[in-house]
Amino acid sequence: MDGLRDNNADVGTMAFHNEFGPDSIEAKDLKALLHPTTNLKEHAQKGPTVHRSAEGIYLTDNHGKQYLEGMAGLWCTAIGYGNEELSRVAAEQMKKLSYSQLFAGKTNEPSVLLAERLLELSPIKDGKVFFGLSGSDANDTQVKLLWYYNNAIGRPEKKKIISRKRGYHGITIASGSLTGLPAFHKEFDLPIPGVFHITCPHYYSEALEGESEAEFVDRLVIELEDLIDREGGDTIAGFIAEPIQGAGGVIVPPDGYFARIQEVLARHNICFIDDEVICGFGRTGQAFGADTLGIQPTTMSVAKALSSAYLPISGVLVPDFMHEAFMSRSDELGVFGHGFTYSGHPVCAAVALRNLELMEEMNLFEHAHKTGLSLQSRLSEFRDHPLVGEVRGVGLIAGLEIVKKKSPREPFPLKQGVAAHCAASCQEAGLIVRNIGDVVAVCPPLIIDENQVDELITKLSIGLDATLDWAKKSGLMN
Repeated sequence: MDGLRDNNADVGTMAFHNEFGPDSIEAKDLKALLHPTTNLKEHAQKGPTVHRSAEGIYLTDNHGKQYLEGMAGLWCTAIGYGNEELSRVAAEQMKKLSYSQLFAGKTNEPSVLLAERLLELSPIKDGKVFFGLSGSDANDTQVKLLWYYNNAIGRPEKKKIISRKRGYHGITIASGSLTGLPAFHKEFDLPIPGVFHITCPHYYSEALEGESEAEFVDRLVIELEDLIDREGGDTIAGFIAEPIQGAGGVIVPPDGYFARIQEVLARHNICFIDDEVICGFGRTGQAFGADTLGIQPTTMSVAKALSSAYLPISGVLVPDFMHEAFMSRSDELGVFGHGFTYSGHPVCAAVALRNLELMEEMNLFEHAHKTGLSLQSRLSEFRDHPLVGEVRGVGLIAGLEIVKKKSPREPFPLKQGVAAHCAASCQEAGLIVRNIGDVVAVCPPLIIDENQVDELITKLSIGLDATLDWAKKSGLMN
């Protein structure tokens, strides 16, 4: 195309699409924005999709095309777009108290009431809440608090943290190290020392030939025990896990997995960090993924649906016994030296609090449970599709594993981008989903109704069929 430089040209000097006028938002995007978690060269070649407006579970681009939001944004717009009540609360709080900080003992009513509500909802009833702005900073805080706690009680050697392959816990230096995805490590010199990644509990892709689910769980438990024995239980502070691994491909663990893991952790006095950033607030059909998967966490991270993404906010929930250690040590040091300028931002907290209230008023967790059963049932119909090797999920989160052959299982080479083509085909059909490697992920807003589930399934079917036709014509099925 005239006006677009050769694909082999220096990336830093690539020109823009001829089709985008110089004053268009697309051209300005290409000139000014560095996009997160994006193939930057591909973006420079294709240009952006511009979202102009949204309401309920639908997005509209700047050409007037409407899309069913099948990913709740980034797993976060639980209550949907354009909620006027949340907009009203934000405006009123901005007029009343636009900013307040929590440093040096200062406080504000929205933050206090939100912390109180979070403890009421969570398995951690007797504890404290630390506020931040993102899931990444929440899990970064988790690492720092564990280090601080063990220093405070005289265990300076107990600092290592165990995570899992295909887990996603953020992108800061500490939380990015906890993440178990190579793209988030390579070229960033991560992970930092003292972070270990064990096998993700995905029976479909990780089981050995002839291995039962129970035997698979046995093997993963032995792997954990061996790591602890090798490193020394007195050096390991924590184990972090999402109840369902989201950005790693919607991985639902086998029955009994977490019960067995928790037995090992308890025996070695290792903290269980429950990352509820994606699963929290109704995604699995209950308040937290911990409720659905039978987890008894030591600490908990929350974000995303906490405010339904209307404003950025995160929380770290810690038990009282950890807080008591923090108090003792901070008294000696003169300060508890951790916090952000926007910790407990009153506008963010007010919106998050009203969001949780609305979820209760709308009976949204129960709605998500019922609608989730429908979604999972309808998605199961795709098990017979030639491209789908596995359908998995709980509540309103699911993943379809895209394969070249079902039996024996043979994936497509990732470079062929078949799942990515499927996501693009779904978008063309008016449905936003996300490809994660070989997986097409689905995670609609919790307010989705039965008719909209049908619409989602219809558009997903169009995307899958279009991808199958493309794969056949391209010779990828041979």
